Amino acid sequence: MATQFTENNFQEQVLNESMLVVVDFYADWCGPCKIMGPIIEDLAKEYEGTVKIGKLNVDNCPNISGTYRVMSIPTIHFFKNGKVVDTVMGAVSKSVLQDKINQHK
Repeated sequence: MATQFTENNFQEQVLNESMLVVVDFYADWCGPCKIMGPIIEDLAKEYEGTVKIGKLNVDNCPNISGTYRVMSIPTIHFFKNGKVVDTVMGAVSKSVLQDKINQHK
């Protein structure tokens, strides 16, 4: 199951993590985000234990969204050792995300 990232756990769960962390910046009202939801869940199961994959609601976490300059959603950031190493914007196929994950993990 995808991790739910929040203002309270972002530092520990994302920035302090040594493994690759994939963060889906989304909102409940966003149509393309709803398309990405099941893909993110599938990837979280597929990579469990090797890559941390989760979601961050931009409406609930405006400070984090602003820090990482999330201007449109969905935006997916790939974090390694607390730094953004890659970004995908918009709704994309599962295979695009798998390629990015395999490239960085």
